Amino acid sequence: MGTCEVCGNRYDKAFSVKTAEGAAHTFDSFECAIEKLAPRCAHCKCRIIGHGVDDDATGKIYCCEHCAHA
Repeated sequence: MGTCEVCGNRYDKAFSVKTAEGAAHTFDSFECAIEKLAPRCAHCKCRIIGHGVDDDATGKIYCCEHCAHA
């Protein structure tokens, strides 16, 4: 039984995610995994769950073209 590192819930179906940097995280739901790992849009601050828009010049990431241009 794993314990979610975001909400602290102990759950028999908890899962672990290993990041590209090698860190391992345990979550009880995708919601908690997204809260911990998904980047935020540099403009509107929403969580970026799908494909973001990278600005290679500044290193910032945006959720959509609208925010990238704003």
